[in-house]
Amino acid sequence: MIRCIAIDDEALALDLLEDNIRKVPFLELVQRCRSAAEAMDALRENMVDLIFLDIQMPDISGIQLLKSLTNRPLVIFTTAYSNYAREGYDLDVIDYLLKPYSFERFLKAVNKVREYIDLRENAGILAISEGKSRIPTCLFVKSDYKLVKISFEDITYIEGLKDYVKIYTGDRPVITQMSMKSLEEKLPARDFLRVHRSYIVAFAKIESVQKQLLTIGKKEIPVSDYYREELYKRINYKKQDDKDE
Repeated sequence: MIRCIAIDDEALALDLLEDNIRKVPFLELVQRCRSAAEAMDALRENMVDLIFLDIQMPDISGIQLLKSLTNRPLVIFTTAYSNYAREGYDLDVIDYLLKPYSFERFLKAVNKVREYIDLRENAGILAISEGKSRIPTCLFVKSDYKLVKISFEDITYIEGLKDYVKIYTGDRPVITQMSMKSLEEKLPARDFLRVHRSYIVAFAKIESVQKQLLTIGKKEIPVSDYYREELYKRINYKKQDDKDE
């Protein structure tokens, strides 16, 4: 069961949300709130998986409320204004319901939430089971409002772009909102190497190294002074392995 609260300053909008929520077997409405202050009290007092959140409200907007939360539940924006879609993406919300919306569109949004939670739980089970028996072989990242599974062996290199990273596994990269540092911590150190502030590479995919550049396929990747020594240590280590064999 997905526990949720509905936040909107308009009673009719809350009535519609409550009616839609009650039609979905896997949703449980914990509380309906008419203001951000009421919602904050509800979040302190209840375990909540999902928030249906209006954006334009008096005193504190839905965006301001969301930014103030440290441990955020999943969020679906419900708003009459389409110009907040970018903020929704930046704040990592699951979906964006533009009023007036149909029950069919509502159902599509909450199914995204259920799929997201299922993938997250399965990823946790996978990490636990693999931790007991073998090294993890993949990770899940959020991209385009869903969790995407990426196998480590498919990654060629990763490029950092401010608050986002591009994970290259083929012709089309997977873009996700996270830092290079946090992603680097999820990768097996034996297979990946940071070579620049903005680049992590799969060591086995390196084709050549020349001065301050390395190549992977047709891509030339810069190697900064800070990381060059570690790169050459790894190269020498591999060469020594070859000699030992």
